[in-house]
Amino acid sequence: QVQVVESGGGLVQPGGSLRLSCAASGSISSINRMGWYRQVPGKQRELVADITSRSSTNYADPVNGRFTISRDNAKNTVYLQMNNLKPEDTAVYFCNLETPMWSYWGQGTQVTVSS
Repeated sequence: QVQVVESGGGLVQPGGSLRLSCAASGSISSINRMGWYRQVPGKQRELVADITSRSSTNYADPVNGRFTISRDNAKNTVYLQMNNLKPEDTAVYFCNLETPMWSYWGQGTQVTVSS
């Protein structure tokens, strides 16, 4: 049984920073792509950033230059460093881990940017 758990969300003021973590446990191997998505009520889930097994990264335009995705393969963990946060970054953030056989999602962590 594979579990995927996000952490690190919370309330932060505009201009602040947060670091999200997503760790997979259980019988999981060969994680290829790891990604972060976000969703606000009434809208579709959107890709924020992803990183391949070779650490090639990709960012959505609204977060490019402010967010940094990284991974620790030994720990089956992906991180999202979020700097200079804006109110429009408020959303539930989900991580997604892709293996050759399956795609795993976490339960989500709330990020709220407000003064």
